[in-house]
Amino acid sequence: MTFKHPNDGDDQGSFGDHQAIIQGLLMESATIAPKYFYDDLGCRLFEVITTLPAYYPTRIESEIFRASATTIGAQIGEGATLIDLGAGNCEKAAGLFDALKPKRYVAVDIASDFLDGVLKGLRERYPNLVIEGHTSDFSGGLSLPSDLPQHHRLMFYPGSSIGNFTPDDAMTFLKDIRKELHLGGHLLIGVDLIKDDRLLDMAYNDPLGITAAFNRNILNHINRLIGSDFDIADFKHVAFYHREEKRIEMHLEAQRDRLIQWPKGERHFRKKERIQTEYSYKYHPDTFECMLKAAGFPIVKTYLDDRGWFSVFHAEAG
Repeated sequence: MTFKHPNDGDDQGSFGDHQAIIQGLLMESATIAPKYFYDDLGCRLFEVITTLPAYYPTRIESEIFRASATTIGAQIGEGATLIDLGAGNCEKAAGLFDALKPKRYVAVDIASDFLDGVLKGLRERYPNLVIEGHTSDFSGGLSLPSDLPQHHRLMFYPGSSIGNFTPDDAMTFLKDIRKELHLGGHLLIGVDLIKDDRLLDMAYNDPLGITAAFNRNILNHINRLIGSDFDIADFKHVAFYHREEKRIEMHLEAQRDRLIQWPKGERHFRKKERIQTEYSYKYHPDTFECMLKAAGFPIVKTYLDDRGWFSVFHAEAG
């Protein structure tokens, strides 16, 4: 499978990447979009994060799928086109192949080189399943291959990745998904729930420092993309739950005054000044169910773990 992406085969970012990164760095409160976490090292660090004891979302979501997969598969029916949004290592979707029995699997992810390697192994494990990859970062909306069958689609968006959107942008993205589905099409989506602040803080501040390494690695990635001179040793990982906004915030905090330069530009960071790298919004189940219905999914089934920490929604387009 050949992936088409503006960065393929080149450590230099596209013109759009340059503009977006520099614009974010020059804002009064600097930001870097979380999509830039996912160079090859970032993808591998995130795989490790999902195995950490404190990082509950992956573990609990898997428990929900194991308990509910047969029921969900019966409701969807065999032979669907399974479209995995933000596929990563594809293991979440692959874990459902036996229950869902899809005819075609389409893995959509920003990291094309990483995905290419993953799909090679997946084809060996599932030789009778049509498997393909498509590179997209969703920042310009939802883009899918034009040759996909229109009927009997299942959109799969696990891991609470929807939380990386603001609530307004999440609603827009849900509506974009709905536009890609015919009447009776399906969406299976994982959503992290509001819970004790300490549990949320621990999930993003692991004692081994893997999340910190993942956060700081974004600076190495944008150094390659725009030619900047960030030194990750000059920035500290900061993550906390903002109760009023119902979101985890991740930042990089300057440990000393530092002038960052790139071709034709620069930004001075004062000591303790922060770069915001990620928001991860948390929801009440009823709130997210209302969002799904407002986005065009009138039939919604909610699956929760026993503690009410995480939810999986199976929604049907109406």
